[in-house]
Amino acid sequence: MKNKNTSAILAFLLGVFGIHRFYLGQVGLGILYVLLSMTTISVILGILDGIIFLTMDDDVFDAKYNNKREFRQPRQRRQTRPDFRRPPRTTRRQERGTAQQQYRRQRRTAPPAPRTTRQRPQAARRVPTHSPKKNPFKASGIRKFKDFEYDGAIEDFNQALKIAPKDVSIHFNIACAYSLMENTEKSFYHLSEAVQLGFNDFGKIDTHDALAYVRIQPNWEDFKQNGYTLRKQLAAPEKNLLDDDVLLLQIKKLNELKEKGLITEKEFLEQKQKLMR
Repeated sequence: MKNKNTSAILAFLLGVFGIHRFYLGQVGLGILYVLLSMTTISVILGILDGIIFLTMDDDVFDAKYNNKREFRQPRQRRQTRPDFRRPPRTTRRQERGTAQQQYRRQRRTAPPAPRTTRQRPQAARRVPTHSPKKNPFKASGIRKFKDFEYDGAIEDFNQALKIAPKDVSIHFNIACAYSLMENTEKSFYHLSEAVQLGFNDFGKIDTHDALAYVRIQPNWEDFKQNGYTLRKQLAAPEKNLLDDDVLLLQIKKLNELKEKGLITEKEFLEQKQKLMR
């Protein structure tokens, strides 16, 4: 029976010649250590083997070099199957009788249910599902735009707008293509359409590389202040001076009524506040 401490001592002292391997019955490895004894490799291997033997668990060493099997835990017994046997008839009858008694007692105490006319169940209404219309020109326009084919991209985007005239992304993409082609008017138009249809990423408009040509145009600031649209802003209504004249006339009449004693000071102030509102 091999001892791990003895193996470790032989590995430290004579590991260069593989004596510990011969001791453990590993003749092939022992011969390999002898062949490597002319170099320093066998010395390093012997020291490593000694360290491994000292740190190895006794059970692991015995199982590896003494051919001892590890202790196995006994098998657990199988769980007994549940008993599916039918209960005795007397018990089932008793349960059935108890349930019938409870049901009869509930029927006596419960109020009578109102009579209702029997109605046929209505068939479920089928909700029509509308699949979105495919737009192949949009995908081909984006592909051509990425391949720097701006003329072809503009043609495809125009065809795509005939299928989906309210598509925000198509308006924005074609605006970028027109900007790269230095067509300022159409680029402004499609940018305005995109914003009016719901495009609100204004930071993208201010920083997108494809819109650089549009941003250097002299009317860009006006376009930007107008909310990135070409629609005309309605001017604020001018103040009607006649309203002030009518208000002064009504206050004047109230003052005359107060001086004549037809209304009190309190009523005068209340009516004046109502008019001032």
